[in-house]
Order: sequence, then structure tokens, then C-alpha cells
Amino acid sequence: MGKDLSKMTLEELWALFPIFLVPHDDRWKDSFNEIRQTLTGLLVAQPVARISHIGSTAIQGIWAKNIVDVMAEIPCSADMKDLARILEQNGFTIMSSGANRISLNRGYTENGFADRVYHIHLRYAGDNEELYFRDYLNEHPAVAKEYETLKLRLWKQYEHDRDAYTYAKTAFISEWTAKARKEYGDRY
Repeated sequence: MGKDLSKMTLEELWALFPIFLVPHDDRWKDSFNEIRQTLTGLLVAQPVARISHIGSTAIQGIWAKNIVDVMAEIPCSADMKDLARILEQNGFTIMSSGANRISLNRGYTENGFADRVYHIHLRYAGDNEELYFRDYLNEHPAVAKEYETLKLRLWKQYEHDRDAYTYAKTAFISEWTAKARKEYGDRY
């Protein structure tokens, strides 16, 4: 048995859970549908506006970390901490918590990644830039391939530094999200 995750340093966590990209897998959609069903069941008495598949596993044909990202949008009148508590009581771990965003995960074990790994992003309705980026890349395959190329280039450089990997993608994501917002208007 490995060391308890809550007692590990960030460097130990990054070593145990490195950046690892794999070719697109159509089963990611099935994994999303399963976790959406789980979330819907757990949050049945809670006000959830929309549950969406986001992140690179939601973009057709590109390499991604084998982690399904899910955004659960709730009305501004809801208490996000209440929803996070319910998820935490049902096997999810809070990764980060702010005033308007809470991220949880499932599938990180003291021995490494489980077979299925999920990141759940609790957001207030309208805080959903990832939907625009996802849609734009799915509708513009050449841009999706540019994103894949960037990710593949950054992979080994930041294999054990998730923060730097994420930061290095920020300018690209911001640029294309802005173009998507302009093109799509108030789609969401």
C-alpha cells in the first residue's frame, strides 16, 4: 500500500500522477455518460442546470490525458459547497476550492491512476468557457490538431509538473475561446 495522498507533497503527487497522453478513445464518451448518470443520481435533490463533457477527451480525434473532465453547472442561488459535500461523501476528493469554483476528482489512488479517472468541475451557470472551446475545436479540426500538437510538445517537457503544463496551454486556449465566443455569441 502506498503513502496516503493527503500526506504527499505536490512533487510526490506529480511523480505518481504524471502527464500521460494517449490517442483519442471513443470510450471516453461512454465514461462521461456513466459519470453523468452517477452525478445525476447523487445530486437528484440538488439544483443542477447542466452536466457537460469538457476537456480534451471531449474533442474528437486528438490525444489527451485519459481523464474525463465534467462540468456541472448550478444556479447562482445554489450552495456549491453543499453539492461538493455530497460528492465528497460519495467517493470524490476535493482538489481545489474557491468562492465560485470547486474541483473534485475520482480515480486517484495511493498506487497511481485507477482504470477510470474523472475531474468534476462545479461551476455557477454561465461560467462555462470550456464549452465554447470544446465546440470550436470539434467544429474546426485544423485548430484541434494545432492544440494536439501543442499538447504533445509540452507533454515530456512538463510530465511531472501539471501546473506548468496547464499554464503553457493557456494562451492557446484563451485565443481560441475568444474566437469561439465571438462566433457563437450566447450559445450557452
